[in-house]
Amino acid sequence: MGFRNWLTATAVACLIWVISSAFAPPAFAKIPIKLLDLHSQECPSEIGQGTVTVGGGSARQASCYLIKGKAKNTKKINVFDADVFGRIYDANGNNTFQNRGRVGSIDEVPPGISDFEIRVTVPANVKTPLKLKKFKASGFKHKIGR
Repeated sequence: MGFRNWLTATAVACLIWVISSAFAPPAFAKIPIKLLDLHSQECPSEIGQGTVTVGGGSARQASCYLIKGKAKNTKKINVFDADVFGRIYDANGNNTFQNRGRVGSIDEVPPGISDFEIRVTVPANVKTPLKLKKFKASGFKHKIGR
């Protein structure tokens, strides 16, 4: 194949790719989920409290909390594997989840409004009540296989 034929074939292949990419839906487009009526409560005793291992291998006392609220899915399909992001502050305004924005996930959100809860662990010495700020979620129209 001569250079001219190779160049023509390459140009045609690139053009086909560009055109097909322009009309193809994104493979994993995220679907936004609105979170409402957020609040936190201590975990029931059967879930319990405990210790967590932090950087350097040291263990610290930790408290378990449930973040509860309503998830609003405005689409007509179930949304799966919705990542939940937000900031959790103690009563004094100190960030309890330093260097982390993702607080958990919701396995499935049906169309409409549904209840959800996420378990989080915070240092045992934080002052309550916890303040929940800038919470949002987004998921996918298919399970992503975590």
